[in-house]
Amino acid sequence: MKTEKVVAPSWTFLTNHAHVLLCLANNPSARIRDIAVEVGITERAVQRIIVELEADEYLEHYRDGRRNVYKVFSRKSLRHSIEKHRQVRDLIRLINK
Repeated sequence: MKTEKVVAPSWTFLTNHAHVLLCLANNPSARIRDIAVEVGITERAVQRIIVELEADEYLEHYRDGRRNVYKVFSRKSLRHSIEKHRQVRDLIRLINK
């Protein structure tokens, strides 16, 4: 029996920032380690992206015991001029359908 090797795509339509944001929208208490595995990037990259998303007010976090819980601001507009007429919630709804 021959097994096929799964090859990750060389590019995707959404950025790592979008992937991290979607992960946190779906699971606000997700661990950085789990997000890194799901997105396919390092934990350090996830931490950097979260800092950037918080700095631009797409996210905020609070502590719940030993864990961070994240709040996604879904009414915030997307950043690029092509999609700025849409909000984060539009992206979440599209992907989660």
